[in-house]
Amino acid sequence: MKNHYFISFTLFVGSLLSGCTGLPEQVTAVSPFSLEQYQGKWYEIARLDHSFERGLENVTADYAINDDGSVTVLNRGFNAQDKQWSEAQGKAKFVDVDNVGHLKVSFFGPFYSSYVVFGLDQQDYQYAYVSGYNKDYLWLLARTPEVSEQRLADFKASAKQRGFDIEQLIMVKQDPK
Repeated sequence: MKNHYFISFTLFVGSLLSGCTGLPEQVTAVSPFSLEQYQGKWYEIARLDHSFERGLENVTADYAINDDGSVTVLNRGFNAQDKQWSEAQGKAKFVDVDNVGHLKVSFFGPFYSSYVVFGLDQQDYQYAYVSGYNKDYLWLLARTPEVSEQRLADFKASAKQRGFDIEQLIMVKQDPK
């Protein structure tokens, strides 16, 4: 299980149809969106469960803009049971225009899946509400390992309003830095 996270995520993405770059019903990507402000490190605060992240804590995502305008994505998490770090590196691109928070990400060859930022602190880029192409994928990301109860409540209300099953949310353990 040396790279459990990478292998699981690769299998997950590989199982998707190559056309999974749409938006879930009732979800609209934020606009304006600045990739320059979005890049950098994000901490995963909450998520819906998936095999590619199961058992991982201290999960982070790092985004870096490449010279060609695409984005290198590095997801990393610690598996406490196996006592080892796992990571997956991928590439993201805008689906349509570069000022809307609707990207497609690939961790496995030509297969892409939606990455939809539907909630965002558009002034300081301190939190983001993210979904995939359907309502099985949901994340709360933040620039810090913890968020306020108010931020968490807002995330849950926003997700519930859009039809996500917030009763299934997992709060990700983050060790304060």
